[in-house]
Amino acid sequence: MGAGMRLPGTPEPMVFFKGANGVRLAADHWGSDNGPFVILLHGGGQTRHAWKDAGEALGAAGYYAVAFDARGHGDSDWSPDGEYGLDPMVEDLQCVVDALGKGRPALVGASMGGVCSLVAVGEGRMDAAALVLVDVAPRIEKEGIERIGAFMGQKPEGFDSLEEIADAISSYQPHRKRSKDLSGLAKNVRLAANGKYRWHWDPQIRARRMDIDERRKRLEECARRLTVPTLLVRGGLSDLLTEEGVRDFLRLAPHSEYVNGKDAAHMVAGDRNDAFASSVIAFLTRTVPVHGTKTP
Repeated sequence: MGAGMRLPGTPEPMVFFKGANGVRLAADHWGSDNGPFVILLHGGGQTRHAWKDAGEALGAAGYYAVAFDARGHGDSDWSPDGEYGLDPMVEDLQCVVDALGKGRPALVGASMGGVCSLVAVGEGRMDAAALVLVDVAPRIEKEGIERIGAFMGQKPEGFDSLEEIADAISSYQPHRKRSKDLSGLAKNVRLAANGKYRWHWDPQIRARRMDIDERRKRLEECARRLTVPTLLVRGGLSDLLTEEGVRDFLRLAPHSEYVNGKDAAHMVAGDRNDAFASSVIAFLTRTVPVHGTKTP
């Protein structure tokens, strides 16, 4: 199952892992595997490629960073039963950690990946060394969710050209300069049998209805239980996580640190990777140091 044929120039996965119920997960990695272990979990509609620059920066800083495509995304398998809830995603994360056999990872999760990470740690299903949540918290804004849904729901029949896809991305991210080079879009789309370009993700992902109130209650309880070093990073331009949402989280998990990513929207790492990577590496250097000695 898949959205169609991979386009020329789409990077091949460095490695595959077997996730829950045999779902194959595509992954990349950076740095020496002797360094502290960091797993990067992308947001909904993204792929492991969203972490490439951050992964390289972490590797250069002495960490071993691994990013994998969530089920139904990128080069990973689509779920055969259309199951894309939080629990199978947490199980996939557990499978990747178990397969690597490197002990307690630091988890860096953006949006959907952050929710997965928060549940894994907050419900005691993952023994993590540290947690970084990127533009997500228990309280998120309905308008931001709806805008993401509207973007992902465009043209279910497919796009006629890469230029049309670039227009759709530019409309969703008006704060970013539109690239004239369309070759980078290859990793985000597939060519369907009818000649249309379709997004890489399984449309069944959007078929699942989110109960925002139930989700918030579950995540609030997870936040209350956090004891690991935690960093919350918000995109300063984000319409999904507001400063009110940040304050709510910091009341639930008062030991947490907070960084506001100025000039970045919801896709923080993509908008300002330099500042983002610096903030994350500074946090990990103190909490999960490369040479094993924490600094205050």
